[in-house]
Amino acid sequence: MKKLTLTAIAMLMAIIGYASTTLPIKGKIIPADDPHIQYVGRICFDNPKQPRFTFPGVQINAGFTGTSLRMIAKPQSGYFMVQIDDAEPFKVAFRGERDSVATLATALQRGEHVVRMMYIIEGYELKPDFRGFVLDKDAQILDAPALPERRIEFIGNSITCGYGNESYQASDPFEYETENHYYTYGQMTARNLGAVAHVVARSGIGAYRAYDGPKSGTPDNVMTVEYEYTNLYDRSERWDFSRYQPQLVCINLGTNDLSTNNYDVKLFKKGYKKLVQMVRQHNPQAKIVCLCGSMLNGKELEIAKKTIDEVVEEAHQGGDAQVYRFDFTPQNGDLYYGASWHPSIWQHQKMAGELTAYLRSLMQWF
Repeated sequence: MKKLTLTAIAMLMAIIGYASTTLPIKGKIIPADDPHIQYVGRICFDNPKQPRFTFPGVQINAGFTGTSLRMIAKPQSGYFMVQIDDAEPFKVAFRGERDSVATLATALQRGEHVVRMMYIIEGYELKPDFRGFVLDKDAQILDAPALPERRIEFIGNSITCGYGNESYQASDPFEYETENHYYTYGQMTARNLGAVAHVVARSGIGAYRAYDGPKSGTPDNVMTVEYEYTNLYDRSERWDFSRYQPQLVCINLGTNDLSTNNYDVKLFKKGYKKLVQMVRQHNPQAKIVCLCGSMLNGKELEIAKKTIDEVVEEAHQGGDAQVYRFDFTPQNGDLYYGASWHPSIWQHQKMAGELTAYLRSLMQWF
């Protein structure tokens, strides 16, 4: 398989490592429930020592002192992108049956440092959890920098997740190894705008039916159901919306609803309208932007645009003037395709540029 190589660039006075290990843990263990650790995203804390999550984009941040840093996670949790201070982010894998500890940094200059981690795949099959950090014996855990005041929520499908964006051949199948949410239009847009983002996304999901679902819909596998819960396909905990109130919500759905020529436009509109109403109910002060693209084309693209336009117009007629529309430029292959015809990293960069300009003007986030 052809895929990009994400190379870690060493800090001026650091050597960044990738290796996972099951060797005895030496050093000071900082448990996951330490109050200095900062969490971002939909995370279940029913066991504070092992917070669990499934949506991509979950972030775990902290400050620390010392010359090295390791993290502990459930074996086979999947992939994280890690950034130490201002160095280039790099990928860390928990894929082996016994891999539970990964080295994030060694030979750091003594002093204060910051680690930022993001879960970059869909974890609904892997059911990942985080179990803490390991520092030098004489080191300390510190508060992470304060989060930005600008808050966004992205709701979407495989495009928002980053399905196959590290591949550059459309014939490639889905693999966790080539999904990297860090390099999606949503996260790049958030970084461009100096914002923090929560993500509620899953490949194959729609507003009224999942990919290649029956014309009547897939009522138990749609965003109007999953949006209510902390973890994907885990109905054990309803999400507490008071934990995160975004100023802006971006919805990018419709590609799966209109996939395979077996869809019902009226049911698509009904499901999409219901989702917008749910988002408004839970986020009464947010601006809602309904996105379209970049995988649709032809007849289905026109149906999606027309249908979403109608939903937005009906929201306005109902008194909600803070619902908006934005269309990405449809992809045409000039920036390659990711796996299964999904946007490549370069296509995501283009999408992020388009969306950043629109949202900067809409939100006056200059």
